[in-house]
Amino acid sequence: MPVQGLKCKECGERYPLDARYFCEKCFGPLEVDYDLAGLDAAETRRRIQAGPPSIWRYADFLPFERRPRTALAAGITPLVRADRLAEKLGIREVWVKNDAANPTHSFKDRVVTIALAKARELGYDVVACASTGNLANAVAAHAAAAGLESYVFIPADLEEQKILATGVYGTNLVAVRGSYDEVNRLCTQLADDRGWAFVNVNLRPYYAEGSKTLGFEIAEQLGFELPDRVVAPIASGSLFTRIARGFQEWIDVGLLEGRIPAMNGAQPAGCAPVAAAFEAGRDVCRPVRFPETIAKSLAIGDPADGPYAIELARRSGGGIDSVNDEEIREGIRLLAETTGVFTETAGGVTVAVLRKLAERGDIDPGERVVLTITGEGLKTLDAVRGTFEAREVEPTVESFEEAVGSPAAA
Repeated sequence: MPVQGLKCKECGERYPLDARYFCEKCFGPLEVDYDLAGLDAAETRRRIQAGPPSIWRYADFLPFERRPRTALAAGITPLVRADRLAEKLGIREVWVKNDAANPTHSFKDRVVTIALAKARELGYDVVACASTGNLANAVAAHAAAAGLESYVFIPADLEEQKILATGVYGTNLVAVRGSYDEVNRLCTQLADDRGWAFVNVNLRPYYAEGSKTLGFEIAEQLGFELPDRVVAPIASGSLFTRIARGFQEWIDVGLLEGRIPAMNGAQPAGCAPVAAAFEAGRDVCRPVRFPETIAKSLAIGDPADGPYAIELARRSGGGIDSVNDEEIREGIRLLAETTGVFTETAGGVTVAVLRKLAERGDIDPGERVVLTITGEGLKTLDAVRGTFEAREVEPTVESFEEAVGSPAAA
């Protein structure tokens, strides 16, 4: 099988496929290592197209010797051609990858599917996570479906919609009075002395592999072709870098021709350590201690994969930008009014950055651009409160015409 083990991203030290996430030699992060040289492109493509309608159709590129059985299916979400959005922005071709169509309405279903499958393979009975919301929803739901006990740690000031959509699954919900980085620090400490599978701590190398499948799906849905540019949100930086890794693995195998697209990252101005480092020409990020943004799902002040996101943006000819809260709200409205897709605040960040790139002239008018939408707008309803008004009328034609106007006046 292609999966070989774990490998340090910094020094190359190798480890078995167990529950570990940092290198004991240099303390660098670990990732899953594959030997893809033995895969035949034509046969692999046939297996993919004959596979199940979920991320398990890409089993050759995931960290298991045998395809696991999982309770909830993730992936195969719509890739929608957004002609009205493209026209509005002056771009030839824009596609919206709507990952809100996953079981718990965000891309986190992908990473949790992989992490929980590995947790069960390694014999864990309890799963846990630190989350800004979407991961909390996904861990609680997938654990419930699999019959596993779960603990979900969140910042206490998280959006109410995301808290409700987590607690309903019967998880042990822990609201921490602090930022996400403080929540994550607590979970890292607990992972050292509890026999639990923390999906984004001690199982992080496997968890991160789920994000690759977004890249696989985009390419497959485009007819096994690469887009020219991808615009994606950055929180920890893992999703951003893994989409590109998915493209690169398929290029290496021969499933795709060309080079990885220009990768553009999007952050909210109230928590933009990666965008700030990119703009300043630095290779590392300066942590943001007190994030202030409506895009709470992206409010990670000390992003683990920030340096790798910066390197990818430079290498691919892309970039990393930030937008303020008002631009985020405008991005949500722009996407909804041109495509019928209602995104959460993270998607508003991504749309707003796409608009900024177009207005700045960074996108060639002939490009094929993919915009990744990672979560459902119903998760962050407060962000659109007060951005529109409803006309209130009596149940009479006269009252309606007084408020809206008569046919003659129109």
